[in-house]
Amino acid sequence: MSTHRPVQRRGLGRGLGSLIPTAPAADSSSSEVGGAAESTDASGAAGRGSEVELAPVDGAHFAELPVGQIRPNRVQPRQVFDEEAMAELVHSIKEIGILQPVVVRRLGRDEYELVMGERRWRATQLAGLETVPAIVRDTDDDAMLRDALLENLHRSQLNPLEEAAAYAQMLDDFGCTHEELASRIGRSRPQISNTIRLLKLSPAVQRRVAAGVLSAGHARSLLAIEDADLQDRLAQRVVAEGISVRGLEEIVAVRDVDRPVTRTARAKPVAPGLADLAERLSDRLETRVKVDLGRSRGKITVEFASLDDLRRIVDIMDPRNRSDRPI
Repeated sequence: MSTHRPVQRRGLGRGLGSLIPTAPAADSSSSEVGGAAESTDASGAAGRGSEVELAPVDGAHFAELPVGQIRPNRVQPRQVFDEEAMAELVHSIKEIGILQPVVVRRLGRDEYELVMGERRWRATQLAGLETVPAIVRDTDDDAMLRDALLENLHRSQLNPLEEAAAYAQMLDDFGCTHEELASRIGRSRPQISNTIRLLKLSPAVQRRVAAGVLSAGHARSLLAIEDADLQDRLAQRVVAEGISVRGLEEIVAVRDVDRPVTRTARAKPVAPGLADLAERLSDRLETRVKVDLGRSRGKITVEFASLDDLRRIVDIMDPRNRSDRPI
């Protein structure tokens, strides 16, 4: 008696897969299950293309393909894959799924050949997944596909982890340079590099970033911690205690995961002559006056001892408002 394991859904979106339409309706009879993935992606990537009006990608579409229907490229120059690096990729895929889809071309109705991403395809099988996200390319024009994806990367709203995966894949698989990527999407080179570094975080931390409970600023601070368990413990503290990015940087700097965060009051802005103005108001109103300057507005506090004292102060402020009526 054979058992069929259900298709394992990924929970973090699909990187470049968020930038390209799924298979057209005419292909719905094929074995591609891209349409199903659209409605079940827990990351919110589903339907994102129509919401942000992504540019058309001629000769390519996104699909979830059974790994058994894909065969390696016959002219793949790489024959040796580092076992340790492969094990890390397998662990990452088991924990957070695949953020960078493979690129394939169709050979027949249910047969595809890898163009890019053999490591990801192999790691997917080792992880026990039955499907792999793929960009199905119908054209040999790499430059056209790259340009279309760059255009959509500029338009689409990705979470920090999807954005990092998309940047990395554009650089690695599509021969895009840092300068071209920065220019086309309106980012600086350091910003792109710092975003890509998020892919070095532990899978547990990456899940929190993708879910939006951990900011990209917190994630970049955690990159200074190499131990994955320590990264995860700190991420848990950030979420549980509401630690700010500055507070996390303080903990990371001293390498003390259990260190309590010093919550110091923010220094108030100081304007020249502020104390003198408060003193002049105090003399004029014959009571204590405090002047506070905030980041966007200020506040004057006037103290009074009684209602009669308040009436006196009001009369000084506005002589027309003689206080012969009750307050």
